Amino acid sequence: MFFYQDQEISMRLLEPRDARSLYLLIQRSREHLREWMLWVDSTKTEEDSMAFIQGAMQQAMQNNGFQAGIWSHGELVGIIGTHQIHWIDRTVSIGYWLGEGYQGKGIMTKACKAVIHYLFEDCGLHRIEIRAAVDNLKSRRIAERLSFSLEGILRQCEWLGDRFTDHCVYALLQPEYMKEKTHSMNQPT
Repeated sequence: MFFYQDQEISMRLLEPRDARSLYLLIQRSREHLREWMLWVDSTKTEEDSMAFIQGAMQQAMQNNGFQAGIWSHGELVGIIGTHQIHWIDRTVSIGYWLGEGYQGKGIMTKACKAVIHYLFEDCGLHRIEIRAAVDNLKSRRIAERLSFSLEGILRQCEWLGDRFTDHCVYALLQPEYMKEKTHSMNQPT
C-alpha cells in the first residue's frame, strides 16, 4: 500500500478517522476548490467526507488504485490519488488538490513525485496521465514540471457547474521516467 514520509510532508491512505479533518479542509477551501472540482458542492457534511473515505478504502482493497491524504506538519492539506487502474494496459490517471492556503509551497509537486515513483516502480505501471482544465494553470504547471508531455486537448469534456471545459491530457511513460531519473542521478550536486 502507498505510504510516503519526509521532513516536510507525509502521505497515507485515508481512514475513517480522517473524515472530520477532510471535511473541515474542504469547508475552508470551498470557494477556491469549486472553480475546478464539481464534487465540492455535493460535499455538504462530515458524513459525505466519510462516504468518500469508505469508497476510497474499497478502491484500495480491490487493488484498483488509492486516495491518500497529504499532511504537512501534522495537518491535512490535500488529497492525491488515482482513478481506476487499467491493469491490462498498465495505465492510470492521477488526480490531486490542495487546500487554498497550501499552494505554491512545492507540496503537490513533491506528492506527485512520490506517487509517480510508487506507480512506476512498485506497481509496474507503464503510463500515467494527468488531466487538467485548459485554464487550470496551476495544475498544468505541475504536470509540466514533472516532465509529462502534453498529448492533446479534449474539447468540452467536463461540465463545471455552468459551463463545459476543455481538458489538457498530459502523460508520462515509464521509460521516460527512468531516463529522467537516471539523468538526474548523474548530475553533479
